Amino acid sequence: MENNCLKELSRRWFTESCRHRYSYSFTWLGRPVIQYPQDMMAVQEIIWRVKPDLIIETGIAHGGSLVFYASMLELIGGDGIVLGIDIDIREHNRIEIENHLMYKRISMLEGSSTDQHIIKEVRHIAESRSRVLVALDSLHTHEHVLRELELYSPLVTKGSYLLVFDTVIEDLPDDFFPDRPWGKNNNPKTAVKEFLKSNDRFVVDKEIEEKLLITTAPEGYLKCIKE
Repeated sequence: MENNCLKELSRRWFTESCRHRYSYSFTWLGRPVIQYPQDMMAVQEIIWRVKPDLIIETGIAHGGSLVFYASMLELIGGDGIVLGIDIDIREHNRIEIENHLMYKRISMLEGSSTDQHIIKEVRHIAESRSRVLVALDSLHTHEHVLRELELYSPLVTKGSYLLVFDTVIEDLPDDFFPDRPWGKNNNPKTAVKEFLKSNDRFVVDKEIEEKLLITTAPEGYLKCIKE
């Protein structure tokens, strides 16, 4: 999108919407999904095009994204599954996810996404899959996301995507996250920039970002271009 005025309006709207917790307003098939609808639209386009048989998501929260991914795989058909990882899967969320009609395509692991035992199990699941997509949406500090990028990027197959959410933290005002361990110069976008300095398997898909205008993942849609 070349209209700079529209881009600026979108930036200002996004910043104000964050102040009002806009991303907490939505559900997907009954489960709260803490995402902007624009990103969900982009992700469904990617899933439909790539047709992954495994989607790995770090960060489960209420499970809305897991259900969203699973429903897309259900529409595609085949034996695709979603693997969700979280350091703390709250019991009430686990119950709701396990009782959901899409649970037949969902598996969950409880533990840190960077723990070696978790990584070993994830790799075991991924080795039998031919098209793998990864979405990182857990702890948003530079150190943690960079470690996730190093551990999970080898699992992403050529032509698929590594999605890094909340890179927008770098672009928001300095005082936005006073009670969080992340913020300016310490967030998913800084991790992505560091990661791409030494990894040539991925490129930023700027076309998606330019089309969306409103996104939590600027420079976070990473396309895998090499085996």
